[in-house]
Amino acid sequence: MFTGIITDIGKVRSVEQRGDMRLVVESGYDMGGVDLGASIACSGVCLTVVDKAPAGEKGWFAVDVSGETISRTAPGLWHEGARLNLERALKVGDELGGHIVTGHVDGIGEIVGTCPEGDSIRVGISAPAALAPYLAAKGSITVDGVSLTVNEVADQPNGSVHFALNIIPHTQKLTTLDDLTPGRKFNLEIDILARYLGRMEQLRR
Repeated sequence: MFTGIITDIGKVRSVEQRGDMRLVVESGYDMGGVDLGASIACSGVCLTVVDKAPAGEKGWFAVDVSGETISRTAPGLWHEGARLNLERALKVGDELGGHIVTGHVDGIGEIVGTCPEGDSIRVGISAPAALAPYLAAKGSITVDGVSLTVNEVADQPNGSVHFALNIIPHTQKLTTLDDLTPGRKFNLEIDILARYLGRMEQLRR
C-alpha cells in the first residue's frame, strides 16, 4: 500500500528479457533498508524487489515485470533510460500525505492539452470510458504514481472522459511530471473508495 507521495526518481539501467522482463533501476534509496521481497511502486505499478545493490555500492534494485503488467500499463516505461516515479511501501505510523494507493493500474490516460495557470500547469487528460464513473471533481487520482486532485471532469460523446488537474512547481521538480508533452500516456489508478462504491452500486442494480 502507498500514498502517492513520490520519494525518488529512478532510472532504468538495464532491461533483460527472461520469462518475464527483468529491470535494474538506479535509485537514491539506501538499499540497506530495503528487503528482498519488498514492494516499491514504479510510476504507479507495485513491483517486488528481487535483487538489490550490495553494501557500499550505488543504490539499485531489480524487479521482474510480467507480460500482463506490460500490457496494462503506459508505453515507454519499461525500457533502458526510462525515468520512474518511486515510492516505498507505506509503514504503519507513516504520515498519509496523499491518499490510499494500491499500485494497481486501472487504465491508461493521455494528455490532451496543457496551459499555464498561475505558477502551475493545468493539464487535461483523456481517460477510457470504464473509468468515467469513478472520476469526480475534487476527488483523488493517481497519475504515474503521483497522488493528485481532480479539478474538473467532462464526459465525452464517445463515452470517454476528460479530466483536468494542476501540477504545481514542487510536483514538477520532484516527479517525472516535468514532461507534459501532449500525447504522453500515464498509468491511472482511481481512488480505492470510488472503486468499492462503484462495485456496491453494480450489485444494487
